[in-house]
Formats: sequence, structure tokens, C-alpha cells
Amino acid sequence: MLQVYTGNGKGKTTAAMGLAIRALGAGKKVYIMQFMKSHGYSEQKVLQGFVPELTLRTSGKPFFIAEEGTLSNELRDKYGDTVVIFPKGKPPQDYIELINIGFDEVKKAVSSGQYGLVILDALNVALHFELIDRTVVEELLEMVPEHTEMVLTGRGAPDWLIELADLVT
Repeated sequence: MLQVYTGNGKGKTTAAMGLAIRALGAGKKVYIMQFMKSHGYSEQKVLQGFVPELTLRTSGKPFFIAEEGTLSNELRDKYGDTVVIFPKGKPPQDYIELINIGFDEVKKAVSSGQYGLVILDALNVALHFELIDRTVVEELLEMVPEHTEMVLTGRGAPDWLIELADLVT
């Protein structure tokens, strides 16, 4: 099953983490890759080392990124040095490389067949900002073992991904 948690409201990561807890309780192994996040988010403090059946990894820079012209002056001032603004269609190369390194790790985890649940947190955002190519994600989704449930979270899920999903919320 492919689930996509998207939209502008809160709760996408929270819902995915709840599903992870539930899967662990059902005896499944869980793999979580958080894109564009560093260690320091509240869920990581609890889940890191929680149980050996849970693998939690991060990939990418933890900064807020935005395309030119999408942030008001007030938001730019608010974010200050923590926002990286780039021209539309030209995301920073170092971000792309970090996301792809993490995605290679995801491919190995999925192809191992040992996980009942794989959560790709904020992957939708990486897709939205073109930090990862659609074809790479489609190839991953084609290789997911039948017994593995996939959850992709983040704002801006592309239409093609929503169409593929079994559940969208």
C-alpha cells in the first residue's frame, strides 16, 4: 500500500510516526528516512534508539528552502539565515546530492525486503523543489515488496504521486 500525507496543515509527520508505533506494536520492522531534517526534531528524541526494529535516518540540510518570489519580505526576514532561496527550477546542487545519498540508502533498505513499513518523511517537499527526480522515485515504488507499506509525507505532493497512491490524506 502506498500512502501519501500532504497538504498545508500540520500533522503529516505526526501521523506517519503514529503509524510507525503501530507497526512496531504489530511486530513489523520500520525504516524511516527524514529528508531535509537534521537530528533535533522532537520525534527523533523519542524514536532514536527506541527499539532495534526501528531504523531512523536523516538526509539533506535542515534549512527551509524556497523558490525566488514565493516568500514575502516578512517571511524572508523571519527565516533570516535559515532559508535558502533559489531560482525556480535550479535548486542548490549540494541539496540535490544530499537527498540522493539518502535516497540510495532508502533503495537498499527497501530492496532488502526486511521492513514492513517504510516512511519517507518530507520526500514530497524534495519532489516539489526538484531535489530528486520523479523517475528515481517511480523506480523505487516499482521495487517495493508486496508486504511493505510505503508512506510519503510532506507538502506539495505532485499529482502523479497522488494518482499512484492507495490512500491520500
